[in-house]
Parts: sequence; C-alpha cells; structure tokens
Amino acid sequence: MKSISFDFAGIGGVEDFYRQFCRKFAIDIDFGNNLDALWDALTGMIELPSRVTFRHLATHPDAAQFKGIIAVMREAEEASAGKFSLRIC
Repeated sequence: MKSISFDFAGIGGVEDFYRQFCRKFAIDIDFGNNLDALWDALTGMIELPSRVTFRHLATHPDAAQFKGIIAVMREAEEASAGKFSLRIC
C-alpha cells in the first residue's frame, strides 16, 4: 500500500495542497487544481491501494478552506471499496 502524508503545518492554502499532491503522487500532466481534477486523480490516476494522512489540519489557521478536498477524498474512499483511504490526525 502506498502511504502519503500531508503536513498542514507546511501547507499555506488549497493551491499549495494541489502542488504537493501532484508532486507526491507523481502527477505530471496539466492538473486542473480543482475538486474535479482531484476526483479524477483519486479514481483513475494514482496508484492503489493508497492511504493519505493529513497531519496538523486542526491547527491550520484556515482549515475550513480544505473542506471540499476532504469531502472529495471521503467520496473516493467509498467509491474505491477500501482501496483508497484518508486518515486525519
């Protein structure tokens, strides 16, 4: 299982998250930096099985801006039948 961690102590905002996501999953195509592109990546581009861990999200000064990303990842969890998972700690 591939395991990828995002430390939100070092993520400024949504655009920064998308940059790190593409780098960590080696996505080198023209990524749309939006929720639709994230869905496409989670359901057809990334190596599965994969686990993503979000660290220090609760202490981010504007954690609410990541709600859409979390929602898409939760949907991908359900759609993947356990091949993709999100852990927030």
